[in-house]
Amino acid sequence: FKYLLLFLQASILVTTRLSAVDRVPKKYINRYVQICGFNDPHRQRAYFTSRLLQQNEGKPGKVAETLIEMLYLNLQRESQLATACFLPSYCWLTCATLHLLHFTDTKSPIRTLTGIYTSFMRLNFGGEVITVDGNVSSQEQQNSLMLYVVRTVGKLAFDGITNKRTSFSAEELEQWVGGKTKTDEELQQLAVFRTDVLDFFLVPRNDHVTDPESGGRRYVFAVPAMQEYLAALYVVLGENKSVLEKLTKEVSEALGQASEDITSLLSILSKVIPFRIFAVFNLLKLFPKLFERVSSHSKGRIASTMAAEMFRSEDSFNEDVLDQVEQSLLGVHGPQPQEETYTRAFELYPIFMGGLLHYGNRRLLDQLGCSIKSHTVSQITRALRKHLIKESQKKQPPEELMDLLVLLYEFQNPRLTAEVLQSIKTINLSTVRMTPHKCFVLSTVLSCTSSSFHLNELNLSSCHITPELMQMLWPAFHHTSNLNLQFNSLGPESCILLRDLLFEPNCTIKSLQLCDNYLTDTGISHLLEALSGNHSLQRLCLMHTGLGDQSAQMLAERLGQHDMLQELNVAYNNIGDSAALTMVDACREHPSIHTVHLYLNQLTDVGKQSLYVRGGPRVKQGRRVKVLASVTEGSDISEDWHPILSVIGKNSLSWDRDRVREQLLVFLKDLEWGRKQHQSFWKKMHFRRVESVVRQMLSLLEKSSNTGTGTGTK
Repeated sequence: FKYLLLFLQASILVTTRLSAVDRVPKKYINRYVQICGFNDPHRQRAYFTSRLLQQNEGKPGKVAETLIEMLYLNLQRESQLATACFLPSYCWLTCATLHLLHFTDTKSPIRTLTGIYTSFMRLNFGGEVITVDGNVSSQEQQNSLMLYVVRTVGKLAFDGITNKRTSFSAEELEQWVGGKTKTDEELQQLAVFRTDVLDFFLVPRNDHVTDPESGGRRYVFAVPAMQEYLAALYVVLGENKSVLEKLTKEVSEALGQASEDITSLLSILSKVIPFRIFAVFNLLKLFPKLFERVSSHSKGRIASTMAAEMFRSEDSFNEDVLDQVEQSLLGVHGPQPQEETYTRAFELYPIFMGGLLHYGNRRLLDQLGCSIKSHTVSQITRALRKHLIKESQKKQPPEELMDLLVLLYEFQNPRLTAEVLQSIKTINLSTVRMTPHKCFVLSTVLSCTSSSFHLNELNLSSCHITPELMQMLWPAFHHTSNLNLQFNSLGPESCILLRDLLFEPNCTIKSLQLCDNYLTDTGISHLLEALSGNHSLQRLCLMHTGLGDQSAQMLAERLGQHDMLQELNVAYNNIGDSAALTMVDACREHPSIHTVHLYLNQLTDVGKQSLYVRGGPRVKQGRRVKVLASVTEGSDISEDWHPILSVIGKNSLSWDRDRVREQLLVFLKDLEWGRKQHQSFWKKMHFRRVESVVRQMLSLLEKSSNTGTGTGTK
């Protein structure tokens, strides 16, 4: 624990093995052994603060301060984490995990969650062995303590996941750990194991819930993710073998050891005994091949288990796995649901299984006496590839898709990643709360593909993306034709990065959606600088981005520098009549623009009518530009009324409700006036149909205002 001692007093002995205190000479007890852990939330907070600030290069930062405060509040609740962090190594695990989730840096070495947990095991169990008689007399009598942990605690964890349980009774602990002990040596060994290992992984539940059957206290893993890690290790090491697999392995090993002697003996006897008799003995040679087939089937079963756990339908709408890990450390803040309907999902379990197959983790585990052979990895990977490709071709919810990307990242197998991504045409992560680590995962995974690989769409709408995260997503932006960044926290500085992206000669982005980001005139000026050097952009959506007349004028001046643009959306901004007319004139002169969205701007009735007239061709055979400014065009209904109302209805609860209501009332007034101008019954019915849609939207808006649903702040 030299790494930990850098952040503690040098006079304190730090240990996770309570029995180790008995081995310290008494003359050192009072001087050095002052505490065995952090039993005070204030001491824990001090350690977390020093660790997180040190990992953040000593800069406090808003993110680090927020994490420390949330962590401290969780510790004060007498949470399960507070019990675990009595041991400093769990404090290290907590800080390392939070650092991975929130302070991932593109310049730092790649780290994975599986790697952190494997390093944690090596720090605590490296070089530890368990013996038969307590005194090690030969290397053969030594067994890896970590392997013993996997076969006992790992089996307990696996049984819990299989039966969807996170807590265990004392009887269950006795059953899985040391239930068959008989000799005094084994009982002594079990006592040490319970003190040093079992109490290290399992703690009593803090809610004082008792077992309804036995009336005793129940135990849980100190860190919830540890149950999934140990269960994954138990499976990957092949410890959950069936009876057939165990039998064929033992027979194959026995025959393999005697195969050379049997072959030599049979070659001598065959000279004096008829050859047919030896056909029976030749059957013995089939056992190794049979074992290989059974073993291969076992590896395929591991792969199918990973895929089945990864894409469980009942877990489809849970939060993504990284958010679940964070909540297990920081707790859930804010209003709690009145009824407890949440069932524990073990979505980290298959991800750990994939991460354990990575060479770096296998090398650390090998030092702990837990060997995973390359041949085993190859067999599992081959079977897993088929399952992942099959499932990735289905449309997955954003959270499940994020989990798949995390699995591929933890696996650290570029070839497998590229093959799986070839079957994915769209990555939709809409509403997933993106963090630095998630952005890094997305960019790293997409970087495994060839430069010619392009997604049809990369949807990152409503993902809490900031200008800082945009930098981390830069590599991912090079692999898509449609980039959707609406409803984020982008500002004018983000437009500089997007300008540089569009300027690149190999840029393939055809559609750029920046709706509902406050870009302002300054940001638009940066973005428009790229029009002269870009040759791919066909659709630019700047709806509700804070544009004014100045931006509209700049658009009109710069459109002539880009001859590929086909559709321009500047709806729901602050553009007036004059600037809108100037922009439509520029679009009419453009060789390819066919549609301009201008509804929900500061337009008068006269301005809307002028826009409709200006949108027409200048000469009889000229090209017409479709201008979407209102649901009516003079006394007629616009042929584009449906897409206009569809966009407004989709965003009405998140936009400024007063402004949306005001615009809908204007639409309703125009429709009523237009209906009165016509005598045709069918014309009037068409007007009434559109009016009913507008009235329904107004009613929905009124109900949401009364109930307080939606934000209505933008």
